[in-house]
Amino acid sequence: MNFPGLGDDDFRAGFVAVVGRPNVGKSTLINHFVGSKVSIVSPRPQTTRHRILGVVNRPGAQVIFIDTPGMHVGQKKAINRVMNRTAVSALAEAEVIVWIIEAGQWTALDQNVLQRLESVSQPVILAVNKTDLVSDKAALLPFLNDISSRRELHAVVPVSALRGDQTDALMTEIEPLLPKSPAMFPPDMRTDRGDAFLVAEIVREKLTLRLRQELPYGLTVQVEQIKRDGERLDIHAIIFVERSSQKGIVVGKGGNVLKAVGTSARRDIMRLLDTSVHLELWVKVKENWADSEQDLRRLGFDTDAG
Repeated sequence: MNFPGLGDDDFRAGFVAVVGRPNVGKSTLINHFVGSKVSIVSPRPQTTRHRILGVVNRPGAQVIFIDTPGMHVGQKKAINRVMNRTAVSALAEAEVIVWIIEAGQWTALDQNVLQRLESVSQPVILAVNKTDLVSDKAALLPFLNDISSRRELHAVVPVSALRGDQTDALMTEIEPLLPKSPAMFPPDMRTDRGDAFLVAEIVREKLTLRLRQELPYGLTVQVEQIKRDGERLDIHAIIFVERSSQKGIVVGKGGNVLKAVGTSARRDIMRLLDTSVHLELWVKVKENWADSEQDLRRLGFDTDAG
């Protein structure tokens, strides 16, 4: 397979780490650039738990975005420590860093990210997201000036990841900072994650959207089987919770929550895999899995990051 950029001395390719506090729009931005959902999104903080690559092929460049968990403080459980290590390790991999904050909002968690960026030598582009929620755009100028004074930045770009506003301007800032290189991934590749991971994440996204405030943080999904059966795929997945009391929340009265989640997830999985799907979900208790690095490793978390 031919990779883009072979024989082209002006072609560029490289990694771009997208970092920021939880729930600031990192995954939404990457999904927009990739053109498909490679990372799930929800209103709940810390939805992204893993390092996920989103590959974007442009006429003169291959931009490889690294989606990361939101950097946060208060590392009470092993899963929190692993997510923070995963986010920090992405900084070392990247040629460019896109730091996302929310327009008009500055929190202690943003300050924490800023402190973690103090030691990086790569160029940092500040993407000020959710500008579509700001009615008085003129009021943004003092905010942008204040943030810009806090550290050296290559560029500051106000964007709306949800609507795609100014995302072309952001990409224009990113591309020239990448090293000259042929593409690193095939032109048809959009992410480094396989079908089992993406299916598990879709199920977790639907649980997040369905349960919202009731959703146990100690919840994860693991696909046990993807098997072709004639013209359809049979998929079996397990939803792990930490306590027996959480199992009832996920199953719901008469199984209504699990059924609704399965129906919604199956539709997205069919679109993703472009085939008919039969999805079976089970809920199991694995006590305190989120506070065990051994369990996290078995469930696919990168416990060696950083």
